[in-house]
Amino acid sequence: MDYKDFNDYELMSYIAEGNEDANNILIKKYEPLITTIAGKMLPLCKNNGLDINDLVQEGMIGLNHAIDRYHEQGDTLFYTYAKKCIERKIISVVVGSRRNKNKILNESVSYDDDENSLIKILKDSSPNPEEILLDMEYQEDFLAKIKNKLTDFESQVFELLVSGFKYKEIAVLLEKDEKSIDNAIQRIKNKLKK
Repeated sequence: MDYKDFNDYELMSYIAEGNEDANNILIKKYEPLITTIAGKMLPLCKNNGLDINDLVQEGMIGLNHAIDRYHEQGDTLFYTYAKKCIERKIISVVVGSRRNKNKILNESVSYDDDENSLIKILKDSSPNPEEILLDMEYQEDFLAKIKNKLTDFESQVFELLVSGFKYKEIAVLLEKDEKSIDNAIQRIKNKLKK
């Protein structure tokens, strides 16, 4: 069976009947789309531990989510729904990888690395753990208060901005032009002043 012989609705119908071959055909059909989206997001993954294979795997998870939940979507084309699920899953993993909780994994140092030896790390004069914890609690409280005042779009822009993304990267991730991102950031700043 070749995916060119079937449209999405036929394949979804076969999948609903439990046909495993139809499921594999649909996955094969959408694999180029997943690879394209993953390739588009790859430049945003510098120094965060993700490679193209990780993004493709996340895209496959998004596609499987779309296959499982499509019947609930009404008149939306499967392609449109699947593309959105794939994009959201990949964006989610890219954003998540840039959060501070993953910092230790992304910036880990080899024991044998001369430039950043273990002795230099142990001599680190960073604040004590209590100060770090209090600072994290303050930041989380502050971010929660801010997000309550923002629209959904502004909240997305804000989340990406504090995760370290640049204007152009945010524009690519949210599929908006840079001016829209700049306007959203200006509205966020105005709300923060109040």
